[in-house]
Amino acid sequence: MTQRPATAAVPAAVPASETAPLREPSLLDATCNAFAEDFAALSPTDATAAGIPGHDGELQNFCPEYFCSVADRIRELVADVEALNDTTDDSDDEEDFDDVDHLTATIVRDRMASYLAFHHRGEDLRWLNNIDSPVQIIRDSFELMPKDTPEALDAVASRMSKVREALRGYAESLAEAASAGRVAARRQVEAVIEQCEALAGEHSQLQEQGLDPDSHEVVGARDAFAEFADWLSTELAPLAGTEDAVGRDRYELFSGYFLGREVDLDQAYAWAREELAVTVEEQKQLAHALYGEGTGVLEAYRKLDREPRYQLHGTEALMEWMASVNEEVHRELGGVDFTVPEDMPKVQCAVDRAGSGGIFYTPPSDDFSRPGTMWWSVPKGQETFHTWQELTTVFHEGMPGHHLQLATSMLQRRTLNLWRRTMCWNAAHGEGWALYAEHLMADHGYFEDPGFRMGLLDSRRLRLARVMVDIGVHLKKATPDGSGVWDAQYAKAFLRSNCAMGDANLAFELDRYLGWPGQAPSYALGYRDWLTLRDKAVAQGMDLRRFHDKALRLGSMPMDLLASEVLNH
Repeated sequence: MTQRPATAAVPAAVPASETAPLREPSLLDATCNAFAEDFAALSPTDATAAGIPGHDGELQNFCPEYFCSVADRIRELVADVEALNDTTDDSDDEEDFDDVDHLTATIVRDRMASYLAFHHRGEDLRWLNNIDSPVQIIRDSFELMPKDTPEALDAVASRMSKVREALRGYAESLAEAASAGRVAARRQVEAVIEQCEALAGEHSQLQEQGLDPDSHEVVGARDAFAEFADWLSTELAPLAGTEDAVGRDRYELFSGYFLGREVDLDQAYAWAREELAVTVEEQKQLAHALYGEGTGVLEAYRKLDREPRYQLHGTEALMEWMASVNEEVHRELGGVDFTVPEDMPKVQCAVDRAGSGGIFYTPPSDDFSRPGTMWWSVPKGQETFHTWQELTTVFHEGMPGHHLQLATSMLQRRTLNLWRRTMCWNAAHGEGWALYAEHLMADHGYFEDPGFRMGLLDSRRLRLARVMVDIGVHLKKATPDGSGVWDAQYAKAFLRSNCAMGDANLAFELDRYLGWPGQAPSYALGYRDWLTLRDKAVAQGMDLRRFHDKALRLGSMPMDLLASEVLNH
C-alpha cells in the first residue's frame, strides 16, 4: 500500500532519463505542470508528498472553501485540456498533440471526473476514516518533511503552528456535511477520536519531529488534536449511525475511482469466492506437507510462527532484514525480467511511529532528494516478526513492487510531465502491480521454501478475502455460509479465518475496509488485470522484460488505458 512518511536527505541524483532523447514539452505538459504547481499551493501536504518544494511550512485549512477551491482548479484544468484538444477549431494544429498528449488528456479526464463526482455528491466534506482522511494526512505529512537543517525545522514548526486552524476548518466541513445527513459511520468517528487522543497524549508522535517537545508549536498542535477529539466526541459522534455499509450507489462511485472503470461487482465477488476456494485448498495441501496429515492451515500458521528460523527480534533486526531482501532483488534480478534504472536510488526502510500495524511505501521526491521508503507501522509492544509471512510484503512495498514501479515512472522526465510523475495514481494499476510483483518473485525461486510459500498463499488469500468483505458488507450481500447478510461482525470472523494477521493489524484492516469502500478490492482485481495484460503481450511476442519496462515507464493510469497503450503502440 502507498501512503505518506521521513527522511534523511540524500544527495540529489541526476536521472539518466535526463540524457534520453529529448521530447519537447508540449502545451498540454505546461498546462499539467501549472496545475501541479497550483495544486501544491492549494494543498501543501500533497506538495510535501510529491516532493514539490516551497510549501512545507504551510498547511491547508480543510474547510468547505478549500474543497471548493480544489474543485474549481480541477474544472479549469479540464477546460484547458478540452480547449487544447478541440479539433473543431481551425486554428488548432493536429500536431500540437502527440501520442503522449492524447494519453495524458485521457488520464486527466478520468482522474478529474472522479474527483468532481466526489465533490458534487459532498463526499469530500464528509471525508473521515481510520486511514486516509485529513487527520492522517496532517499527521503523516510531518513524517515526510526533512529535518536536517534549521530551515527545514522552521518549516516543521510553521506547519505545526497551523494544525489548530486546519482542524477547525475540517470540523466546519464535517458539520456542513452532517447538516445534510452525511456523517461517517460511528466506528470511523471512534477510530479517528482514538488517533487524535494519541496525538494529543504524553507520547505523541508530534513530539518526535525534531522540535523541542515543550515548544509552543508542539504543545499547540497536541492541544489542537485534543480539542478536535472533544468536538468529534460531543458534536459528530452523536450524529453518526452504526451502519457500516455505504450501499450500491455510493460503492459504485468509490469503486469507479479506485479501479478507473466500471466493474461488475457481483461478478467480481463471485470470482474472488472461487479463487479463494482454490487458494485455501492449496494451503491445506501445503499444511499437510509441512506438518503432517490432519494439520489445518491455521495450525500451520501457529507452528510457523514458533519456528526460530522464521523469527526476527526487535525493530532493528526487522529493518536490516527488509533492507537486505531489497538489496538482493536490486542486485540479482535487475536486467532479468525487468530493468532497474542505474540512477534509481535504493529503497530505504523505516519504522512508522503511528503504530497502526500498517505497512506502506512512500515514493521519492521528484528530484530524489528524499528516497522512496518502505514503512512498517509497528504496534506498541510488538518485538517478534515472522519472515515466512512478511517476505511477500517486502516484495510488494519495495523491490520489485511499489519502489520499482513509482521510481521508474518518476525517472521519465522526458516523457511524463510533473503531474503524471508525482500526482497521478490509479489504485488498480498501483496495487495490482505490487501484488503481481509478489507472484513474479515466485518465478525466481523465492518461495521454494514451504514456509515462505505459505506466506505467499496467505497474502493471496487475504487479498481475495478483501474483495468479498468489501463488496459483501457494503452491498449487504448474503454471507457465503447462508447465515444472513454481511456485517462487521461476520467480516471480522471471516478475516480471522482467512489470514494469519495479528489482532491489532486485523482490527485496523477491518476498519479500513469499512471506512474506505472500494479500495481494498483494487489489489486482487488489479492483479487480475496485470496478468491478463501480460498474457496478451506475451502472445504478441513480447518477452517479460520488454513488457514490464514498457508498462512501468508509462506511469499510473486505469488498466484499460494501459492495455491499449502496451498492446497497440
